Amino acid sequence: MREIVFDTETTGFEPDDGHRIVEIGCVELVDHFPTGRTFQAYLNPERPVPIESQRVHGLSDEFLRTSLCSALVAEEFLTFIAMRRW
Repeated sequence: MREIVFDTETTGFEPDDGHRIVEIGCVELVDHFPTGRTFQAYLNPERPVPIESQRVHGLSDEFLRTSLCSALVAEEFLTFIAMRRW
């Protein structure tokens, strides 16, 4: 069985307030064991990152400013989670 375990970091908890994902990390497992395939990307949230969030994940506005926007990362992320190796 193939599983994708993923984690995200965000600018905050309320999408209705404009909070966005700033990092995605994924690990592929087959039969509960890591395969060695991973995906990681930083995303430019195109909004300021509150200092409270920066204290949690350490990702600053300055660092994220040069990252890709989510629309450009989405295709690569979807390809990773859709890929079948067997």
